[in-house]
Amino acid sequence: MTSKAADVNPDIPQTARIWNYWLGGKDHFAVDRQVGDEILKVIPNMALFARATRQFLQRAVHHLAADLGVTQFLDIGTGLPTADNTHEVAQRANPSARVVYVDNDPLVLTQARALLVGSPEGRTAYLHADLREPEEILAKAADTLDFTEPIALLLMGVLGHITDYDEARSLIRRLTDALPSGSHLVLYDATNVVDPASAEAIDIWNRSAEPPYVLRTPQQLEGFFDGLEILPPGVVSCPLWHPPADDTDEAPEIDEFGGVGRKP
Repeated sequence: MTSKAADVNPDIPQTARIWNYWLGGKDHFAVDRQVGDEILKVIPNMALFARATRQFLQRAVHHLAADLGVTQFLDIGTGLPTADNTHEVAQRANPSARVVYVDNDPLVLTQARALLVGSPEGRTAYLHADLREPEEILAKAADTLDFTEPIALLLMGVLGHITDYDEARSLIRRLTDALPSGSHLVLYDATNVVDPASAEAIDIWNRSAEPPYVLRTPQQLEGFFDGLEILPPGVVSCPLWHPPADDTDEAPEIDEFGGVGRKP
């Protein structure tokens, strides 16, 4: 989410395509698989981590839509479509839910427009825009979302690409300042506290793929929620955030931490 790409470049590994590879998708090139496989040598369970973060998104969106009555979602850094995308989860709980997807990868937006068809009662829109230009995102999203009513802002695995911490915090403030009371921020990003191999995996990523990525501590991720009320259980490893009630196995911690905060 760091530059406005004009074309799909099959020669440079990209975030969305590598994650799509780990998730078992088909929208990736040989260079993406090569980097993905290198990282799998360091963290063999990376594909499980990818699924765990996707499940965190799904649980968070369901909780907001089904339990808290949120009907609007702004998903920045969408990634390539997979099973149970944001609009599917939200509109399953409330068919009138509105969802705006934002990404700067042209392949993501091409696939999204083709595959992510919302419910007749709701609205689903797609913006080619960049996280570093929040005012542009907000202006375009206003064509679909009502900024007088609560909105859930989703930043899933994208803030690590904003390598300057103060800049990342500023971007969040510029986005959340435009949202009304009762809105929510949902995010996860990679940390460095569970498995020392995470740092090696990021080194491989930054040598080979675009855009670059930085690991942050859980405390730094908590800092992204300044001014918001962090909902229980706080900022935790993604599998530990509201795990399914029928999951009898103890969820393993992974170096992907997430949380949900409410704007007072």
